Amino acid sequence: MNGEQLMEGLSDFINERMEEWKVPGLAVAIVHDSEIIFCEGFGFRDVEKGLKVTSKTLFAIGSCTKAFTTMAMGILAERRKLDWDKPVRHYLPTFKLYDAYASEHMTLRDLVTHRSGLPRHGFMWYNSPFTRKEIVERLQYLEPNHELRSVYQYQNLMYMTAGYLVGQIAESSWEEFVQQEIFNPLSMADSNFSVVKSQETEDFSLPYREKDDVVKAIPFRNIDTIGPAGSINSNVTDMAKWLLLHQNQGNYEDKQIINPGILTEMYTPQIVKPSSLEYPEIWHYSYGLGWFITAYRGHNHVKHGGNIDGFSALTTLMPQDKIGVVVLTNLQGTPLPDLITYHICDRLLGLDEVPWNERQKSKVEEAKQAAEQGKQNTKPQPKTGTQPSHPLEDYTGDFEHPGYGIVSIALKDQQLTATYNSIVAELKHYH
Repeated sequence: MNGEQLMEGLSDFINERMEEWKVPGLAVAIVHDSEIIFCEGFGFRDVEKGLKVTSKTLFAIGSCTKAFTTMAMGILAERRKLDWDKPVRHYLPTFKLYDAYASEHMTLRDLVTHRSGLPRHGFMWYNSPFTRKEIVERLQYLEPNHELRSVYQYQNLMYMTAGYLVGQIAESSWEEFVQQEIFNPLSMADSNFSVVKSQETEDFSLPYREKDDVVKAIPFRNIDTIGPAGSINSNVTDMAKWLLLHQNQGNYEDKQIINPGILTEMYTPQIVKPSSLEYPEIWHYSYGLGWFITAYRGHNHVKHGGNIDGFSALTTLMPQDKIGVVVLTNLQGTPLPDLITYHICDRLLGLDEVPWNERQKSKVEEAKQAAEQGKQNTKPQPKTGTQPSHPLEDYTGDFEHPGYGIVSIALKDQQLTATYNSIVAELKHYH
């Protein structure tokens, strides 16, 4: 069957699932046997104004960005400008972590395989006023909870450091290197590195979030500082070219962008991601260089998701089957990218459809019930008639951590508030 026949009825499937999962807008690109067989937009990029998603609508791709960072490193490795297995300090002499051994021995490969020994430390960078360089310098104050290379722990700060290192080696910046060495050769003309830039274009999606069963637009979240871990914005027209590059062994329109051997290394497991075998169709997960690796129904399955405020994305490669899929959405935390991708893979592999939608609906419902039950069972009741042991004024002031920075406690109208990275929260007495 040709591509058009294989995709017959797919648009109806997508529209039905979007309505079911309350996703305002979505776009899909599919590459098969080195051809783009599907590249379309669905729903709305701006619900209030009735603006529709097109194949050129920009979405935040979140952590799908990580594979661009490792691709940049791979290009430098091919040029012998870096070695995956040399210590980070060989390239960044001032690199320092809380643990002295990790400071000396952490390699570039460790940076991008989530085995640094550090937990997420997400609040440290989220909405942070610090520059990329300043965050790298503050890593030394962030405590690990495991030894280097002992466990898998997802770590955005290490990816940011890897991107910072790319810029230092290239004597430019991560953004400039990815632009010149990846975006430009692939003619990814619409892709950019900041939601600020996206909003200057004519075709971009607003971010949306569901709360209390209502989907609403939310403000854009600028994550430029942590950029190499997740700040790229793109559309399915551009991302289809990214899929083609991988499907054609690093070649795009007769230009060899990267050596095929380096791509193979990116798709090779570097550390196991602890996981249970929840479904018979999906094998245990590992992490490569910027990609998750598993098996789907007995076929090699390489993927990375992306989730940032108001957007969910998924990029998937099945190298041996010459299948590539990207799904971009404007709803935070939706499972729809996975559901659509699995459905497409079932079609292209010629296999009976797995009831992923029904499974996910049951899973979500069970999670809701468990959460509600948990609230009833575990939430301790505060004691009545109590008050703070000090006057509220005693709690005010600026409190600084050398890694995280300053949290400011203020009092107004007998209400304490905490401000950290420009995010304000009320503080309430609880006893």
